[in-house]
Amino acid sequence: MFDSLLNELTENIRDHGGNELFVPNQFCECISKNGNCKINSWLWDVPQFRRWRVTRLDAGDRLQVLNSVAYPQFEIDIPIMGIDLLWFEKTQKLVAILDFQPLIQDQEYLERYFVGLKQLKEYFIQFNSDIKNNIYDPSKYFSPWVLFCKGGSNEATNILPKVFSSFLNCYWANFNLNQDLYKKVESERVRLLHIEYDKYSAEKDPAHGLFSGFFGKEWSEKYMKEFLFPLSLEEVNPLS
Repeated sequence: MFDSLLNELTENIRDHGGNELFVPNQFCECISKNGNCKINSWLWDVPQFRRWRVTRLDAGDRLQVLNSVAYPQFEIDIPIMGIDLLWFEKTQKLVAILDFQPLIQDQEYLERYFVGLKQLKEYFIQFNSDIKNNIYDPSKYFSPWVLFCKGGSNEATNILPKVFSSFLNCYWANFNLNQDLYKKVESERVRLLHIEYDKYSAEKDPAHGLFSGFFGKEWSEKYMKEFLFPLSLEEVNPLS
């Protein structure tokens, strides 16, 4: 379902100077013991980013997933970019979350980086749902304008590709700001905020249970902490 979007994301990264990095074999590709699920992972070296990862899970008509998280450098306080797309073929259901994940919930910060995302949310009414989540705190690492959709084949086939392209373009627009504007939060604080984000996500991400079911608990825990959220292993106190 998401192969065309994965290709678009890959080309987008390359167009912005990205180069593919080595991913250890245990994480590069993993196939479930019964062979009904495969997960592939990529890591990119992209100018102005300290880490950009991509994951594609293929469980046939049961589940398809495309996930990507991009972390700007610590010297840049631009939000973390998050993409999480799930397609359930048997029931023809789409769950899509695309967001600029704010480092801080500050009005000036939100006004600086989220004008474009707010416009997208107003324009794509199918992705204008309010996210209600019993796992994450929506007010902590989601923006007020997270693009969220629970739809069907029409949204997946006809609307999502347009949203996806517009979302990527909108995110890159933040890097066209005057550099002084995206260096207002001191780099050490940004580093600590990234660490806090990884620790929170490693603990709360519901994908842990999904991965454990397909690939076993041991592999899942290593994948979550060593590949998806490696800063969760840092021994520092989170910011209050």
